[in-house]
Amino acid sequence: MQAPDLRTVGRVLALVLLGSLPVALAAQAASSAKYSSNDSPSRFDIFAGYSYLAPKGTVQVPQPSGSAVPYSYDAVNVGAIVSGAYYFNRFVGVQAELAEHEWGQGVPGSNVGTRGNDDGFATFSGGLIFRFPQENITPFAHALVGASYIDGPFHNPYKWGPDLTVGGGMDYETPWFNHHLAIRVFQADYEYMHADFGTQANPPGGRANVDAARLSAGVVIHVGSLAPPPPVTLACSASPDSVFPGEPVTITATAGGLNPKDHVIYALSGESVTATDNTAKVDTASLAPGQHTVNCNVKEGKPGKEGLKPWESAQATANYTVKEFEPPTISCSASPTTIKPGDTATVTATGVSPQNRPLTYSYSASAGTITGSGTTAEYSSAGAPTGAVGITCNVSDDKGHSATGQTSVTIEAPPPPPQPHAQTLCSISFANDLKRPTRVDNEAKACLDQVALDLKQQADAKAVVVGESNDKEKATTAKQEKFAEKHKKAIVEDFAAQRAVNAKDYLVTEQGIDASRISVATTPTDGQTVQNYLVPAGADFGTDVTGTTPVDETTVKPEVRKPLPERQHAK
Repeated sequence: MQAPDLRTVGRVLALVLLGSLPVALAAQAASSAKYSSNDSPSRFDIFAGYSYLAPKGTVQVPQPSGSAVPYSYDAVNVGAIVSGAYYFNRFVGVQAELAEHEWGQGVPGSNVGTRGNDDGFATFSGGLIFRFPQENITPFAHALVGASYIDGPFHNPYKWGPDLTVGGGMDYETPWFNHHLAIRVFQADYEYMHADFGTQANPPGGRANVDAARLSAGVVIHVGSLAPPPPVTLACSASPDSVFPGEPVTITATAGGLNPKDHVIYALSGESVTATDNTAKVDTASLAPGQHTVNCNVKEGKPGKEGLKPWESAQATANYTVKEFEPPTISCSASPTTIKPGDTATVTATGVSPQNRPLTYSYSASAGTITGSGTTAEYSSAGAPTGAVGITCNVSDDKGHSATGQTSVTIEAPPPPPQPHAQTLCSISFANDLKRPTRVDNEAKACLDQVALDLKQQADAKAVVVGESNDKEKATTAKQEKFAEKHKKAIVEDFAAQRAVNAKDYLVTEQGIDASRISVATTPTDGQTVQNYLVPAGADFGTDVTGTTPVDETTVKPEVRKPLPERQHAK
């Protein structure tokens, strides 16, 4: 191939690459997310720009005379460079590069060589590139191996030769086109090229070993991204989120961002969990009250390789609460609420479990007895004192919770026995014996015998014997009392008192009644009688019979019962 043809090919390739830059920029701006190069390094970098080459080397060109004349290379200040890099990861990639430095054969002033030569260099190389993305700049280094197409300094014909390039540079990252456009501030390379033009004199021959320094600058287009795809997301929920033991809970895992081409595996785990794909059932019967957690996991990927990449898996948790069973409540009542000693009452308990747990009843009473184990019990007041009796109703469920209720039954005190009163017994008349008006005669004995019998039949009863006197006897007693005021030994006869004392004496001496059980008294009533009263235990004689006066038995002594002397009949 002739030199002009190769130069033409190089120019066409450079123009194609340069013309593709706006298209790549527009595509990237329209389709890529807004990431900086530091956040999400590019997959491809396309560089195009200006390049300056400063070769250093001398070619010994043979002459027809057999001698050789040295010709040196001069700097080429017009050049273009295009490269493309593909990155395997954030830092390492491969690069292909095309560079051309020549102005054109025969163009005046294009190069200034030692003898007006026409230098030209075209290089095609590839190799490794290393970059180090930072916040706003990206330093890089590369090492390339390829071929060079070199023109000689003395119109030597173009020849192919090896090319080695080592260098680096720095890109400045701009926010333009969503961070897909960078400026290559500089690229500095050392380049070694070799060409053998032959040993002939015409066309000029010689060997060229060129050490060149190359400086370039331009624009870089970032294409593609090394950022991983959006990660899989996972939401995990419990329904319902609050239950009592034994009530079921359903766990549902919902994944987002899945690749429809990948295989998906769900894993749900926790206490008493039975999982099926992305759902699970929780048997809460054996769980302790409190908060519980179910762990949810999802992985996607090729079958057998799910979750190998970080973005191919996600985790979440679902929480639910097992509530403590609520204790039962109880109400308690008695019917009737008031009973007599020895009677019974029915006690009714009404227990309620908020969660309908089975209930057990029991009862207790502060006095008396109560029997029953269901919702009703019978209370017996036998042996209980009168007054209010507290009754406790107890209920418990199968979970150990219990409650108590209170009621009471009042045991009425029995009505007091009828108040005993003094009873009027028989009366004795002393009007028949004019000569012995205080003597207890046989007629009187019959009455007193009955009084004695009543006292014997009621051992806790007492008797009161009340004597009376008539007005004549009272006058006699008053007269005697007046006389006794002047005569100490004068006798004063109290007829009413004497009659009562004599009647008592008969009951004591003849009937054997304890004297302490018999009281004697008088009454101002006009008469010549003795009235006998039976006073039961608890009776108040003074209340029942008013107007009596107790007899001082130390001054009134009983009279001895003597028969009347026999009457003398005339012969």
